[in-house]
Amino acid sequence: MAEQSDQTVKYYTLEEIQKHNHSKSTWLILHHKVYDLTKFLEEHPGGEEVLREQAGGDATENFEDVGHSTDARELSKTYIIGELHPDDRSKIIKPSETLITTVDSNSRHMIWIQHLSLSSEFCIILPSHR
Repeated sequence: MAEQSDQTVKYYTLEEIQKHNHSKSTWLILHHKVYDLTKFLEEHPGGEEVLREQAGGDATENFEDVGHSTDARELSKTYIIGELHPDDRSKIIKPSETLITTVDSNSRHMIWIQHLSLSSEFCIILPSHR
């Protein structure tokens, strides 16, 4: 459960944040701050799917990659509900940890990419240039 370290900051554990990964309760982490974006889902200019894919985890890198405006950054502050507990900050896996393996299979090349933090796999089949 969340714990109160002082009167102004409420800390949430990673385990607690991960439970809020659905449309009825959508929390995510940006720069160690915890956001409840449940009421913002339908208003998000990029669509609610973008937020729901990140729900329950750290969306910092994806947020920065998009290049949000100053207005968007200011608006986001209104959804802060606390911070990720300091003990859990080292548990965040960086999305940039990606493995790429190539395999030559007959007349095609297969490329497997696995995002460790997202636990999803992609297979791209490219025609061979022989």
